[in-house]
Amino acid sequence: MRYTTLGKTGLKVSFLGFGGIPIQRVSREEAAATVRRCLEQGICFIDSARAYTDSEEKIGGALKGLPRDSYVLATKTMARTGGDMARDIDASLKSFGVEHIDLYQCHNVRYDEDEAALFAPGGGLDALLDAQKAGKIGHIGLTGHQVSRLVRLMKTGQFATIQVPYNFNELKPEEELLPLAIKENFGVIAMKPLGGGALPQDLALRFFLDKSVDVIIPGMEEPAMVDQNLRSLIEGSPLSEDEKAEINRIKQQLGQSYCRRCDYCQPCPQNIDISTVFLAHAYYERYGMKDWGKKRYGSLKVKADSCIQCGQCTGRCPYSLPIPELMKKVAAEMG
Repeated sequence: MRYTTLGKTGLKVSFLGFGGIPIQRVSREEAAATVRRCLEQGICFIDSARAYTDSEEKIGGALKGLPRDSYVLATKTMARTGGDMARDIDASLKSFGVEHIDLYQCHNVRYDEDEAALFAPGGGLDALLDAQKAGKIGHIGLTGHQVSRLVRLMKTGQFATIQVPYNFNELKPEEELLPLAIKENFGVIAMKPLGGGALPQDLALRFFLDKSVDVIIPGMEEPAMVDQNLRSLIEGSPLSEDEKAEINRIKQQLGQSYCRRCDYCQPCPQNIDISTVFLAHAYYERYGMKDWGKKRYGSLKVKADSCIQCGQCTGRCPYSLPIPELMKKVAAEMG
């Protein structure tokens, strides 16, 4: 396992980390087996969020009884006010079953109102600093999808780490964010390294073998995923010229209007499993697996034609995807 230092935090972390979104879909026992497999293989950076339903609790169950110094624990919250932030920090500590969280992050800072609430006197940042002084958290981080906003917030000096979508189809961080992070010694956490499952796993991970990030956090929901990701990063070699050409072909085909399966769009008032609908359609449309895509789509209890075009999902999507319009397309193509 390759290890790095997470910027100015000084934390020693595994280059491959554990992303805690997918374990929402599996049982506590299955989640525990996956987290334990990570730790057995030297993966020590574990990331979750208050917004990931029971992810923190499942991780906490997997970590119970293990030495506290055997893993680096990170989570994040959408809280912005001081009161909400303090409550979420305590809730995370309780869910994980620990007395200290190594990295607590402001999750998906997206709007001017978010910044105003965080930086207000007695606001979210003050609560984080109070928790830091009390020993509840170690370091304060920032996550988001708008690179220009993240760069601006990095310059405030209030954060030690930055978590940003970065993969071979999302290269905007390379323009200003990564150079600034290197200059100011920010810890860089690359989320969505597989594009929410839209990118081929091996090529997508090996893309990072020569990149200036400290840890990448693909979501993993079963031990086999852990082993597969490790093989790509430990046994894999840098991309060949032919593989780089293949990546360019994939990028041209994929574009940017695709679902990354972050599930921020949920819940749908019609109970549509939005990301799974788009995953089935992706296999049908892009990956040459029409029969499998049709079968997966057909197994869904609620299908794309149940969309009432309310638009609630669009407002939540960090990529501003036109989800209702895309639902129309899926319904028309897949029945």
